[in-house]
Amino acid sequence: MSTIFQLFWEFFKTGLFAVGGGLATLPFVYAIGRKTGWFTTEDVANMIAVSESTPGPMGVNMATYTGYKTVGILGGVITTMGLILPSIVVIILIANILDRFKESPAVNRVFYGLRPASCAMIAAAGIGVVKIALLNMDALSAAGIGAGFLRWKCILLAAVVLVVFKKVGHSPIYYIAAAAAAGILFQL
Repeated sequence: MSTIFQLFWEFFKTGLFAVGGGLATLPFVYAIGRKTGWFTTEDVANMIAVSESTPGPMGVNMATYTGYKTVGILGGVITTMGLILPSIVVIILIANILDRFKESPAVNRVFYGLRPASCAMIAAAGIGVVKIALLNMDALSAAGIGAGFLRWKCILLAAVVLVVFKKVGHSPIYYIAAAAAAGILFQL
């Protein structure tokens, strides 16, 4: 039962401090993986791919997957509740309070300060995704620079996605289709 409580607590903290949505949860998810061993950075890369390709918020999808993989269905429910509970509480509190203070300079400064913090967390998550997607961090840390640490297939896939971006537009459907086709070709 302590694993269930730990799942709830870790994702509760993530939900409490990951201001900015799904990508802002990634630094916390990496830290949870390192701390608990429930998943590796490779698992996080797969969770991101699946979470971005399926309906629902990315952070919630990753939390549910982690809980399910660790404990089963109950774990999936517990981690999801842990992640979303802080948001529910904060939204209820803000909805009751913010209307009275929406013109307050202090409230405006708080929101002004949250914007760059949120951007920084999303940027850190983006850098983390690039690292695990394009670099073999295990090979890099084991052998140092120049020892085959680049993931050439992934770099080629990123190039394909950029070409699709230039040719057909910005819809995520095109990216998912191009990435799926390239992934299938790489496995042949």
